[in-house]
Amino acid sequence: MLVAKQVADFFTLIRVLLSPTLILLGILQGSEGLPIAIGAMIASWTSDALDGPIARRSRVKYHTWLGDHDLQVDMAVSIGLMVYMLLAGLIDLQVVGVYILLWVLIFWRWGHMRSLGMLFQAPIYGYFIYISMRLAPAAGSWMIGWIVAITIITWPRFPREVVPGFLDGMRAVFQAYHKGSEE
Repeated sequence: MLVAKQVADFFTLIRVLLSPTLILLGILQGSEGLPIAIGAMIASWTSDALDGPIARRSRVKYHTWLGDHDLQVDMAVSIGLMVYMLLAGLIDLQVVGVYILLWVLIFWRWGHMRSLGMLFQAPIYGYFIYISMRLAPAAGSWMIGWIVAITIITWPRFPREVVPGFLDGMRAVFQAYHKGSEE
């Protein structure tokens, strides 16, 4: 019998498959595939918005590898998106190289904290939204609309859980930084 947790893991699996799909899109279509990449990102964000609430509704409570690695899956999608933009000529190799090197050093120094993983994704998505609005404004507008809609739909949770959770995580990073610099 199918339980909600399995459905949630299926949504996470969709995101796992989107990362290589974005890379393949960059190889095969380059910048011409931008509207498809936008659709893929909307699908990814929708999957991410659904998997947690569905998993929490499951009558059967258990951990799965996919569920326990949701953030890493999200980060893999953002890397796939960055590689798509690189292959499509929408971002320079030097920028990607410096960005990855910077984050390798950050994760090496402070570990893989959830808030750092979220922060890792933000500039990639922000730049993608910027590029989309500049080069494919009709499709890019769908992303903006999706962001506004999901913020409204999840509004009670967003200011009460997501923002404070991120800020608490960043506070922990800075505390770890100050503790490490005092030693």
